Amino acid sequence: MGRLLTPDNIDTAVGTEIGVSEWFEVTQENVNLFADVTNDHQFIHVDPERAAQTPFGGTIAHGFYTMSMLSHFAENGCGVSIEGAKMGVNYGCDKLRFIQPVRVGSRIRGRATLLSVQEKNPSQFLLKQEMIVEIEGSDKPALIAEWLTMAFV
Repeated sequence: MGRLLTPDNIDTAVGTEIGVSEWFEVTQENVNLFADVTNDHQFIHVDPERAAQTPFGGTIAHGFYTMSMLSHFAENGCGVSIEGAKMGVNYGCDKLRFIQPVRVGSRIRGRATLLSVQEKNPSQFLLKQEMIVEIEGSDKPALIAEWLTMAFV
């Protein structure tokens, strides 16, 4: 996990980097499994021979595969949690942009900054984090999102 905050001090973390996850390798097997689950078998994701003929030079991960890794990254170094929280749930994204495709075989990681905290109800906090998915060795990220989570304390 990234940073553990209390309901009393969470406001002090707004505007700060929460953490950076470990690198994660994007494998063809995982991309194929994601294609099976989502029924998105576009050749650019699952057919290495055909994909090699495209400007990408090989298969790429689905954009939504990359987005779905946000939960993994949050659990592995770049998430924020509130001490005593009973649970946290995805609440959506205010913004989401796919900046650059992720080639199969590359490694990605998450980097999070806490943008805002709102107490929506007593002991219920809406957290907005900027999540950047970086691609190892690339100047451009794979995606940038303003990710919303709801924490129940």
